[in-house]
Amino acid sequence: QVQLVESGGGLVQVGGSLRLSCAASGSIFSTVAMAWYRQAPGKQRELVARFTPGGTPIYADSVKGRFTISRDNAKNTVYLQMNSLKPEDTALYYCSARSRATMAYDTWGQGTQVTVSS
Repeated sequence: QVQLVESGGGLVQVGGSLRLSCAASGSIFSTVAMAWYRQAPGKQRELVARFTPGGTPIYADSVKGRFTISRDNAKNTVYLQMNSLKPEDTALYYCSARSRATMAYDTWGQGTQVTVSS
């Protein structure tokens, strides 16, 4: 199994920046891709950014041009650089791993809270 631990969330003003980190441990070989999701109060969890199995980054329309997903394979860590933050970016952000066996995002971290104040 893979374990995921997110960090880097916090309180930031509109227009500010944060960088989230997701450290993976355990059976890294069992995953094919990583992603960031978020869930705001009263809303469904939504995809923010992900890597395809080939390594291409994909972004939700709402964050294109503002967020950047990256990874450090040597550290087994995925990052989400968030710039020009807006109040609507306020949410609990989760890291997720896509299983090689099921091809589903079925491993999740505990989440890290991002709050953008206006």
